[in-house]
Amino acid sequence: MFINIILLIIGFILLIKGADIFVDGASAIALLLKIPPIIIGLTIVAFGTSAPEAAVSIVAALENSSAISISNVIGSNIFNVLAVLGINGLICSLPISRQVIRKDLPILCLSTILTLLFMIDGKFTRIEGLIFLLCIVLYVIMLIRYSLANSVEKEDEEKPMSLSKAILFSIIGIAGIIIGGQLTVDSAKAIALDLGMSEKLVGLTIVSIGTSLPELVTGIVAARKHETDIAIGNVVGSCLFNLLFILGISSSICPYSFEMVLYIDAIIMTAVIILLYVIALVFKKVDKKQAILFIILFIIYMIYIIYRN
Repeated sequence: MFINIILLIIGFILLIKGADIFVDGASAIALLLKIPPIIIGLTIVAFGTSAPEAAVSIVAALENSSAISISNVIGSNIFNVLAVLGINGLICSLPISRQVIRKDLPILCLSTILTLLFMIDGKFTRIEGLIFLLCIVLYVIMLIRYSLANSVEKEDEEKPMSLSKAILFSIIGIAGIIIGGQLTVDSAKAIALDLGMSEKLVGLTIVSIGTSLPELVTGIVAARKHETDIAIGNVVGSCLFNLLFILGISSSICPYSFEMVLYIDAIIMTAVIILLYVIALVFKKVDKKQAILFIILFIIYMIYIIYRN
């Protein structure tokens, strides 16, 4: 089991570093092609930090480990809201913009409820996956149109790197994500078997937290620099990407069924997303009080799923 733990750590390192390099490369490409900066933050950064979850879930789906695939998405979304925003909110108050409250959070709530409805029969079909993929395409189109209409040109902006270097960074990052995803799934399954743990528990804890580390690191850095829009946008965008793209692409590739106990976790995920939306509507921010509440709820959830197993 020691070897599997080492491989799991190596997998996480490759996932995190690969995602980091991919985001740098993709962001540089976007800047060089004069894509508005707001699009970079809400799409490339958010989606890039969710690349580890995508790699793990797609690999798991291809290997018929559906419990890891779906529990990774559910666990990551719960971790993103309760732990990432909780920790970030302790560092500094996180104002939530009108754009996020009026458009992004309602779309996230609807996507989460749609996920819950699709899960009610204990499986994800290829048709449901294609519906999710269509939804993420429509969301990105909406976001780009809004961003283009509200973007502000930055003059004399220094180019971060050459186009060839940016493309190379993106390719290296994707390679790291793919290899890391494979190592993470294989070693996590082996550890679960050795410890008598279920795949769904490993997916909800070890895998989901590990693959969400890019969101956590990005959020902490953004919060310390008081780039609060990035911290909030990264979490909301990542949660949407997890649901619509990751579940969409994995179930489109390989439709799968799952244990209905995961439906309880999906209900908890839905409640967490709705709680965030209510806090956004009422307080318009996540400060230390809400952050402490999020962290307490996350600890309670961890205790519950470990005890349940």
